[in-house]
Amino acid sequence: MSQNPDLPWWKQLNRYHWFVFSVASLAWLFDCLDQQLFILARDNAVKALAAKETSLRQGELSGWAMSIFIAGWATGGLIFGAVGDRIGRAKTLALTVLLYSVFTGLSSFAANIGQFMIYRALTGLGVGGVFGLAVALVADALPESARPKALGMLQALSAVGNVTAGVCAMSLSGVDPLVSWKYLFWIGSVPAFLCIFIMTRLKEPEKWLAAKATSKIDSTMAMGSYASLFGNARWCKPAIFGMLLCVSAVVGLWGIGFFSNKLVAAAIADSLAGQNLSAKEISTAKQWWSAANLIVLNIGAFVGMIAFSKAAHRFGRKPVFAVAFIAAMVATILFYQKFNTRDDIWMSFVLGACQLSLFAGFAIYLPELFPTRLRSTGTSFCYNVGRFIAASGPVTLGVLAAHLGKNAVAALPATANAAMKATAELNAFRNAGCYMSAVFLLGLIALFFLPETKGRPLPEDGDGK
Repeated sequence: MSQNPDLPWWKQLNRYHWFVFSVASLAWLFDCLDQQLFILARDNAVKALAAKETSLRQGELSGWAMSIFIAGWATGGLIFGAVGDRIGRAKTLALTVLLYSVFTGLSSFAANIGQFMIYRALTGLGVGGVFGLAVALVADALPESARPKALGMLQALSAVGNVTAGVCAMSLSGVDPLVSWKYLFWIGSVPAFLCIFIMTRLKEPEKWLAAKATSKIDSTMAMGSYASLFGNARWCKPAIFGMLLCVSAVVGLWGIGFFSNKLVAAAIADSLAGQNLSAKEISTAKQWWSAANLIVLNIGAFVGMIAFSKAAHRFGRKPVFAVAFIAAMVATILFYQKFNTRDDIWMSFVLGACQLSLFAGFAIYLPELFPTRLRSTGTSFCYNVGRFIAASGPVTLGVLAAHLGKNAVAALPATANAAMKATAELNAFRNAGCYMSAVFLLGLIALFFLPETKGRPLPEDGDGK
């Protein structure tokens, strides 16, 4: 098999390269499927398990479920990123896939809201470990010239998992929502079977084996060591600023982007009003359109991530990141201000393309910042620490929206009716999302302190650069 760098990246891969790429991509694709199934099922699961609580309390519990899941995700990323460098990417990837699959399935059997929260936290541990491991595995195993575009495609394929989640939800739109959430979690447990292929056929990359051998001889070349990551200025700086780069996009997506469905839900409700539909028909239509919106958003994400990958290959990582952060902020503000009717669903495509294009950049760029012995550790640290902050995003958005909404309602005339108050509160939510979109500026600041890696080989401790 020729590995001529002038060939398209996929023609540079032999059969085993394709196997590695496929397994890593499927692990991440199913990981993203699991994330989106949770987003779609979360509110109905909380309603079913906390039926005695008020709607306000249920909304609070839903926010906590999201925050706990994201915090578990961040913790899992930090733990399994280091474990992957120490014992191997393939073994650890199998463990994380098994972990998120099993506890996703168990989430459907939760007897109360407390059990549900515990299962979601444990699911998050597995979900958080996959990205850094999958990216490091592909970066170490594939030819150097094929690596960037292959990693961009790996991230783009995550949108397929997200779209699949939307299709699953659409197919269940006629089922009682207080029951269908269980079916969604059952679907999320299927990836456990992928572990069989990971464990039996996937080998550790030669680069990792060589680094492991060196670490046994030289104690200063510790594998998966946070002390080594932060004790060496060469790796500490990209770890800190790479983390800030990711914080910007992660908070923007999980703290703002994925809550844009509140505007979509309001637009759908308005479009269904006055159509003389039964309560069941309204419920079915809402579920169907919510899933359709998710699909549109992730089709946009796929297009945006492919575009980022191609642009980064041509123009370099940093200039494309700069454009993407600005685009993400502008698209978020426009969406929150201008999405009003069901006909505006095309805006979800733009939002997905702009916000999620950044994540293709992380798949390409983060492995280029760290040596083999710290590649999974550094990548996972950057990608996942921001989730501790993002875990507060739903709460922050809710608190800010509530504060702005309270002031907006107070400013209404005493004769204001319920509809006017609801509109004021929705407008306050729009403004809260716009204010929080300033977080994308943090990514622009972090870029100034990070290197351009286009055309450079992956770094190692002894290369003197």
